[in-house]
Amino acid sequence: MAMALEDAVNKRSHSALAALVASQTFWIFAATVLACLFLSVLSDKFASPQNLFNVTRNFAFVGVIALGMTAVIICGGIDLSVGSIVGLSGMLLGVVMNAGYSIWLGIGAALLASLLCGLINGVLIAYIRIPSFVVTLGMLSIARSLAMIFSDNKMVYAFGPDQSQLLQLGGGTTFGIANPVIALVLMAASFGFAFRWTRWGSRVFAIGGNAKAARLTGIPVRPILVSVYMLSALTAGIAGVLEVGWLGAVTTGLGQTMELSVIAAAVIGGANLAGGSGTAAGAVVGAALIEVIRNSLLLLGVNAFWQGLFIGTCIILAVMFERLRGSRAAED
Repeated sequence: MAMALEDAVNKRSHSALAALVASQTFWIFAATVLACLFLSVLSDKFASPQNLFNVTRNFAFVGVIALGMTAVIICGGIDLSVGSIVGLSGMLLGVVMNAGYSIWLGIGAALLASLLCGLINGVLIAYIRIPSFVVTLGMLSIARSLAMIFSDNKMVYAFGPDQSQLLQLGGGTTFGIANPVIALVLMAASFGFAFRWTRWGSRVFAIGGNAKAARLTGIPVRPILVSVYMLSALTAGIAGVLEVGWLGAVTTGLGQTMELSVIAAAVIGGANLAGGSGTAAGAVVGAALIEVIRNSLLLLGVNAFWQGLFIGTCIILAVMFERLRGSRAAED
């Protein structure tokens, strides 16, 4: 009896370890750690407290949005509008606070606008059945245009009586940790719990695995899809608020092309573009690796024009790794 119990425990431990080693998130995390160790030896500036602080703070913005993007990709969709929603939410926050209103009203307006963008995306995709690529590409242009309209295409750098609170929110620290990083950790824990332990999470994965089968089993596919796109837009809105607080100013160019880094972080972290797989931890690790690469290129004096080449290569390699792993699993 005792031997049988011990064998069962050993088998469970072995299968858990095998699953961990087989996951793309594990290997991306290992690559990130090795890159950090290598850069620490290669450059004495990389491991400096200030640089590490900058790296963690900078990838937090991308990581926050990558969590929402991961949910979208798990469902088999894509959201190209998140960068523009960052700009729209940040600009609305700036305009409202510049008019003398409180930070809470500014944040409320920013997040409400983000949710509205996500609602429109979700309804058009889930109920009108327009492809997500087309809908979110259109929202990319709409949200950016609205940011210009609300601000008259001007920079906002004065945020009224609550300016110090805004700057502390996005640019301050708590126990020596940048506030955006704390927000990322809390949101990643929430997303991880939701993906694994809630009915909503299991339904998101079911829809990504086979939407038609999910619908036949009684899963409300359309409302779930709407919620996913609203969540993606909300994470973009939160990132916009935090980034404005860090920068201390906002222009209509805020978040431009950010969707590329966000999608890259989600895919590099293990989200399958075909749907059905992805993790909150993977989104965070993917965002971290991208920022480590960018930071290392800057420290090593590599021209900034090369950044896109390295990030694009990482995306291709990540997708290729996932396809090869899927093919091997199918053969087995």
